[in-house]
Amino acid sequence: MSGVKFSPPESEQELLSRVTALAGKNLSQLGGEIHWPVPENLKHDKGWIGQLIEVHLGASAGNLSAPDFQHLGIELKTIPLKQNKKAKETTFVCATPLINHMGLLWQDSCVYHKLSRVLWLPVEADPDIAIAERKVGTGFIWSPSAEQMQVLQQDWEEFMELISMGQVETITAHLGEYLQIRPKAANGSVLTTGIGSKGQKKQTLPRGFYLRTLFTNQILQEQFNDMGN
Repeated sequence: MSGVKFSPPESEQELLSRVTALAGKNLSQLGGEIHWPVPENLKHDKGWIGQLIEVHLGASAGNLSAPDFQHLGIELKTIPLKQNKKAKETTFVCATPLINHMGLLWQDSCVYHKLSRVLWLPVEADPDIAIAERKVGTGFIWSPSAEQMQVLQQDWEEFMELISMGQVETITAHLGEYLQIRPKAANGSVLTTGIGSKGQKKQTLPRGFYLRTLFTNQILQEQFNDMGN
């Protein structure tokens, strides 16, 4: 892939103008504009679509824990949609801290900073549509309501309490109302350091915070209702 880069947008308005310019284009068009070949499948290129969108919009954070558009405080989340306009899968938020988290407050957490203001960008994900022909939808900027933020905070605090007590292995994908924690490694041989039940350091699978499809579909439904769809 080429090293084509676009400068970060200087304002939220400029970012939204770029988002509008992408709406209706397919991935072949967007790839061609920056000389990126479209993969035949996404099995080994799962992050390709997100990276393609990041380049076009001028996202600057890369793999940092800060929001993608650092100076605007806006996180970019591409959201693959099924034919019924429902989210195809859960949405990765950020890695879960398994050590060095004592005293960490919700307002200082990566989850809080990533979700305080989000640019959602829908992309067709129906398997019957070839990857190259899948179109980008109309993106929108969203912030959680007070009620939504309260639920996110409660989920996060309950997870972090379990982790600090050395109970990370008891956390399953069934816990959490809006958030969930799942292993993030591609395979079981990738390990990281965590805390055991007796406070000792131990090797465990890396985890990530994800948004449940129930929650992302709620966000999408609110947006579609606002647009009169």
